[in-house]
Amino acid sequence: MRRVRNDRGLKVNILPCLVVQGMVEAAMTIRATNPNFMNGVPELLILKLLQHGEMYGYEIVQAISVRTKAQVVIGEGVVYPVLHGLESEGALKSRRKTVNGRSRIYYSLTPAGTRRLTGLAKVWTNLATTIQTVLTGGQHGEAV
Repeated sequence: MRRVRNDRGLKVNILPCLVVQGMVEAAMTIRATNPNFMNGVPELLILKLLQHGEMYGYEIVQAISVRTKAQVVIGEGVVYPVLHGLESEGALKSRRKTVNGRSRIYYSLTPAGTRRLTGLAKVWTNLATTIQTVLTGGQHGEAV
């Protein structure tokens, strides 16, 4: 675990538990992680999922795996700290709800969370476009 400053200058814990299929070294065909590059992915995916409605933690873990066709696997050890951090920053709100006799904490976006999602999506879209441009041999005009 590393402590770094987020975009608001707050110290946050970074847990290297994100696994991305297809990120390989040389000819190895193993699962690999790149926590420095992938730090913002859990937050972005969680915010995007919650844009469509409230969910509880394990449901988010499963939805990320399903919607990325298991190309991105984010464990509960990453999801819950991100949820708690986003809630403490005001991007999410939570409520306890009992479903089928089980008590769960459901999270939903706040207006601040919607704004944060919009900003993060713009940054990631620009980054993805820039990387794709470089991979295809072109040059990108904006600094990332």
